[in-house]
Amino acid sequence: MSLHSGNAQLKRVLLAAAICLSSSLALAHSAFAQSASIQSAPSPLPFPAHIPAARDTPYPGLLTLSVDATDLDRRIFKVRQQIPVSGPGPMTLLFPRWLPGKHWAAGELHALAGLIITAGGQRLEWSRDPVEMGAFHVVVPAGAERLDLEFQYLSPTAGDQGRIVVTPEMMNVQWNNMALYPAGYFTRQIRIQPSIRLPENWTYGVALETESVKDGVVTFKPVGFDTLVDSPMFAGRWGRKIDLDPGGRSRVTLNVFADDPELLEASPQQIALHRAVVAQADRLFGARHYDHYDFLLALSDRLGGIGVEHQRSSENGTLPRYFLDWDRVPSARELLPHEYTHSWNGKYRRPADLWTPDFTTPMRDSLLWVYEGQTQYWGQVLSARSGLLSRQDALDGLALTAATYDYRVGRAWRQMSDTTNDPIIAARRPLPWTSWQRSEDYYSEGLLIWLDADTLIRELSGGKKSLDDFARAFFGVNDGDWGQLTYRFEDVVATLNAVQPYDWSGFLKTRLASHGPGAPLDGVARGGYRLVYAEKPTAYFIGNETRRKITDLTFSLGVSVNREGEVTAVQWDGPAFKAGLVDGEKIVAVNGVAFDGDRLKAAVTAAKGSAAPLELIIKSGDRYRVTAIPYHDGLRYPRFERVAGAPDRLGDILAAKR
Repeated sequence: MSLHSGNAQLKRVLLAAAICLSSSLALAHSAFAQSASIQSAPSPLPFPAHIPAARDTPYPGLLTLSVDATDLDRRIFKVRQQIPVSGPGPMTLLFPRWLPGKHWAAGELHALAGLIITAGGQRLEWSRDPVEMGAFHVVVPAGAERLDLEFQYLSPTAGDQGRIVVTPEMMNVQWNNMALYPAGYFTRQIRIQPSIRLPENWTYGVALETESVKDGVVTFKPVGFDTLVDSPMFAGRWGRKIDLDPGGRSRVTLNVFADDPELLEASPQQIALHRAVVAQADRLFGARHYDHYDFLLALSDRLGGIGVEHQRSSENGTLPRYFLDWDRVPSARELLPHEYTHSWNGKYRRPADLWTPDFTTPMRDSLLWVYEGQTQYWGQVLSARSGLLSRQDALDGLALTAATYDYRVGRAWRQMSDTTNDPIIAARRPLPWTSWQRSEDYYSEGLLIWLDADTLIRELSGGKKSLDDFARAFFGVNDGDWGQLTYRFEDVVATLNAVQPYDWSGFLKTRLASHGPGAPLDGVARGGYRLVYAEKPTAYFIGNETRRKITDLTFSLGVSVNREGEVTAVQWDGPAFKAGLVDGEKIVAVNGVAFDGDRLKAAVTAAKGSAAPLELIIKSGDRYRVTAIPYHDGLRYPRFERVAGAPDRLGDILAAKR
């Protein structure tokens, strides 16, 4: 074979091979394309039948609830409950989760254990709803007249499990953690009779009315299930009841419980100031929305702190030496006026999208800047008008609030109105960057907005009208009614306009959506003051540091630390932030010397006249580093300064009503 013919034959072989390969690739591509076009595409699994919707019709029969609260060692509440039934078939029992006053699904479902349901001695198997975890489905057998329930509420035994509600000296009984209710009914239409066995010789305070006390068991008169949940109990080894409205038309009682009996000693002057809160609230609102009211107050550092409103009571926890260290911590005295105000604002008048017919329907918190923001305002005002706070302490407290929110840099990206969603978003967990993330700013920035509104009404009306007139017209209606009355944004605007014509819709919307710069401080200026900073803190600021057990350098170094040097907050984009400090780290040394709060403040002062940076030794986990902070502006603490010649409207607002 010649070379030429051999080459020709080779070409034919290579060409055939190429054609074969091309065909194979084409087939492979076709097969791939065909397989790629066939994708698994599941359809969603349908949700199970929904829980019966609540109807505004009476539930047939009376539920009973029996709680044994004597296991102080293990802090276990033993519960027995009887729920009458009207016939056989499927039934759903609900655990209260969405709780008024908490603003989110705060019910402690995880703490319910040992649930056994029987009917006529026969055990019934229950199943948990796969979507609503607080719903328990059960089938009622023929002939059954009631369901008998038995379970335990396993309250926290350590702080990392949740708020401590039982100590050897006292307890906080929250019925919502200890009772189930039948689905399909407004909770106000479900009647229940509660009883509780307390430790021997303990006293108690509660808004429920006692029917009998026998063999160590306290039985209360029947109430609606909604009223039960709204009527928690404090009980303790050492307690005291103080009448805050002697001779009044409805009983108002301060029920105080303490870690030790000597902590219960209150002077006649201190009692008179608490009575003045009730009197000033009457003059503000002009009506009462309760048949009787019980302040529940725990003076303890063993029971978990609390401040939760109810229509006929409030749960309050504060410093053990509340009475004994009266002059040291004025900020501790603002709690009771705030929670008392909620009887009108939040409990009686309630946002329409927050009111729900039961405790399973999710709440919507869009108007918390009224519910909590105006309550924060009136709580401060009543604290001053009653004398619980001196005029100067009240002004200094407002200055601290104004400065805190003037430094709230997170408004650059997030509107204040959006923070009303924070209880649901964050479930009140600690945040690493509060000044940037923002938290529940509707409380105290809401206060500043209502201060703005109050001073504007006073200015426009020539001093003839004020936000007091709004409070009476909006919250003080229907004297003696202790149901609930709902409202919308338009109702707030309409009442403001009835008090003083103005573009209140635009006023509120502008401030709710503002990105600054700075906090809404027009009310401070119109009130006759300006926010300034000084190197020396006010007595109120010092007391606030004492109560929180911190050194607060927010307005200078941009950091707060506790007594052990642990960083508790870092101001976003402040000097400490730029130096790399974060929440949870520990300052071990300041300029080479072991940490101390006063030493840190002295170092900040010394750096003002020096070019050298402040030097810190930081412990982060098991690592140490040296951090230099080039800050030289000294200590800065907020206070108000009077504007010469301006009307003192803030002084008028804080003055007692006669």
